[in-house]
Amino acid sequence: MSSDDLTPEPPRLDRPSGGGPEEIPDWVRQLEREIHVGPAARLRIWFGRHARGLRLGVGAVLVLALLAYVGAAGYRYVKRPADPHRAYPTVSPPAGVQATTAASPPPAAGPFDGTPAGAFPEGAAGITLPSAKATGGFTAKQVSGTLTKIRAALVTARLDRAFMTAKDRERLVRQFAPDARRHLREDLSDVEFLTFATRLAPGARLLPDQPRVKGRITYRAARDDQGIRVLRVTTNFVWAYAFQSPRAEPGDGVVVVHDTLIWEVPHPDDVPPPNRGLWLTDIRAYTANVDCAASDKGLLDIGTARDGKPLATPMPDRA
Repeated sequence: MSSDDLTPEPPRLDRPSGGGPEEIPDWVRQLEREIHVGPAARLRIWFGRHARGLRLGVGAVLVLALLAYVGAAGYRYVKRPADPHRAYPTVSPPAGVQATTAASPPPAAGPFDGTPAGAFPEGAAGITLPSAKATGGFTAKQVSGTLTKIRAALVTARLDRAFMTAKDRERLVRQFAPDARRHLREDLSDVEFLTFATRLAPGARLLPDQPRVKGRITYRAARDDQGIRVLRVTTNFVWAYAFQSPRAEPGDGVVVVHDTLIWEVPHPDDVPPPNRGLWLTDIRAYTANVDCAASDKGLLDIGTARDGKPLATPMPDRA
């Protein structure tokens, strides 16, 4: 999309045969889903009299595996011997200034016990912003303002319970640039909206426990293909939600969402007012332990194994 970074590759719906740190357990393959993005989801970004393509990539619903707890804890696997083990994709840290979740996790207690998410900070404490420095024509104040806006959008999209249960998207949509809002309202289906925002299925109930969050934020200055200066911010986070559900084993009732989002904010001197603000230029998301029927509708709920019991939570890929 930019002259120095080229257009981000569209999300790949294939499954790499290797290169990931761990393989997917056999039992999770029954939960794999793909979300197909139609032409209507191709957002067009217009800066001044120049058009920029906005590609919204939606990754397949690919379950992120937990293999580290196969010992005494004893995880329940749904066996499918005929399928070969496959590696799951990871996202390499992009170049630029970045910050990784630094808050200390609370004492382990409750639904996250015995899972990797038990070591994650609670809620917004897991979203650590990098230090704001002047870069590429953007002042330190402009960088700080952009990072703060993105953090607020992430909190609304993934942690705001009022937003999760509301049918109205405006609480999140209005945080984007004016020209971006129309595309978010008109061009994104419910399924595609799920890739960067959490909305609960009817009847789904979260426990009072705050979601656990871990990830990183990276930013750098760039220019788009029209020479417009942009601040490009990459957020890569794992969000773990505790749902009301029978808990026979550690992780039962926990849903994991892992998303990687690329945000761009144009320099205010380079574009007219309607283009100033947040834009999403690439989205990739994976989920684990989800109810597939709810996911097909763009909603989130806890999944169940074939015996009707919740599945133990797999470990998300390293954010």
